[in-house]
Amino acid sequence: MNALSINNLGGLGGKLLKPLRISSALLAAMLVLAGCSLAPTYERPAVNTSVAYKEAADESANAKAASDWKTAQPAEDLARGEWWKIFNDEGLNALEVQALEANQNLKAAAARLSQSRALRQDARSGLFPQVNAGFGATRQRPSPASQGLAPDANTTPNTLWRAQLGVSYEADLFGRVASTVDAATADAQRSEALFHSVRLALQADVAQQYFLLRELDAEQELYSGTVDLRTQSLKLVQRRFDEGDISEVDVARAKSELASAQSESFGIARQRANAEHALAILLGKTPAEFDFKPQPLQRLSITIPAGLPSDLLERRPDIAAAERAMAAANARVGVARSAWFPRLDLTGGLGYESAKLGDLFNWSSRTFLLGPLVGTALTLPIFDGGRREAGVNRARAAYEEDVANYRQTVLTAFQEVEDNLASLRILGDQTRAQDDAVSASNRAARLSHVQYREGSVSYFNVIDADRTVLQQQRAAVQLDGERARSTVNLIRALGGGWHGPSAPTAAQVNPQTKNDAAGNKM
Repeated sequence: MNALSINNLGGLGGKLLKPLRISSALLAAMLVLAGCSLAPTYERPAVNTSVAYKEAADESANAKAASDWKTAQPAEDLARGEWWKIFNDEGLNALEVQALEANQNLKAAAARLSQSRALRQDARSGLFPQVNAGFGATRQRPSPASQGLAPDANTTPNTLWRAQLGVSYEADLFGRVASTVDAATADAQRSEALFHSVRLALQADVAQQYFLLRELDAEQELYSGTVDLRTQSLKLVQRRFDEGDISEVDVARAKSELASAQSESFGIARQRANAEHALAILLGKTPAEFDFKPQPLQRLSITIPAGLPSDLLERRPDIAAAERAMAAANARVGVARSAWFPRLDLTGGLGYESAKLGDLFNWSSRTFLLGPLVGTALTLPIFDGGRREAGVNRARAAYEEDVANYRQTVLTAFQEVEDNLASLRILGDQTRAQDDAVSASNRAARLSHVQYREGSVSYFNVIDADRTVLQQQRAAVQLDGERARSTVNLIRALGGGWHGPSAPTAAQVNPQTKNDAAGNKM
């Protein structure tokens, strides 16, 4: 309990307690107990962290990667959290800015943050006296019996005018209000961390959809070239058939391969349309308002350092949210425990009261009231059938649940980092092997075409070789896209950047919430 609250209790509180004839010894004891917190001392539960990631490269490679990562960022000009700029892609940069400005899920998260801050403000109001003013009149006809008159006596109705100022205050003897404020503050910090988590997820989703679209554009470019080549092959086969050099079977096979390539090209176009629509929604636009120009994906050569596993606990917003949930649950244990101890509510009223409106504000019309109109100021429940005990048990169980959720969130974070480290490491090896496969298939196709023109092999060999080239090239393009998306996933798993995200207010996402988003930052 703060000094202001103690002063109120010692000054105004002492005056209000005198008419209630509470002994000075009891008052002194209450003053000593005022501000005592019954919440357990909060300490973040320990979690097991390894010295290094299992799937990370050796220390020298990590050091070099860390150096590359930091060098790639404009040191002081790049706002913390703008991790996508590591890709040095202006198109991606523009899309990320649009998403942060217009995505509706992010605006909803900002509104939830404003709500939690308002709840914290509401909880803090309990630390201060509540003052209200009132004005009105009452008209009453007393019964003859209440006046000591005969049953058939006449009584005169009277009107009473009142104008008064009321004050109420709960002396926070055992920290119930303070624990409530602590819980609301932790909830607000949790909402801020969840806001960062939603923002990070949005940024990652935009980057993944962007690279998916570019991967599909690369596949479409590949199939467009294949269709052109097969069209030329069909003309060549048709000419040879017309000259009587080959049978109609080769013509049919050539037509089949051309139609197959065209069909697969249409399938890629369908996937691209769906991916473009999904990206439009992430940007807060309808699909009709967004058009993504074809931009085939080029192979990325970016290495992301994993850092130390212990750093993950500080960078991941979902881990921060889980930790703040524990802090809130711990404070609510104190709120539940305070139900076992006395509660002191101080009330008073000061104003004017008169039978005539014209005399209402005369000095002789002044009046005051100390103490509650109904009940008592100091209350202590004696028997409640186990309700208080159940409340404490529930609060403790909620805390234990949040501890388990926190540790599970940490474990999941480690898994995600390890998964993506393994993916990038294996994808690197797979890409190199795939490049060899593409090179070998291209050579085999060139040789089969030469042999076919010389008449040493059938057209079936040519078709099979061309089909193999297309399959290997498409697999290589898909691996490039997978590596780009896995890089995004690793950055997301690491918390959104080497230095972690900043902590803006919700008003920076939605200017309309500027007033609502005021409050302390994490």
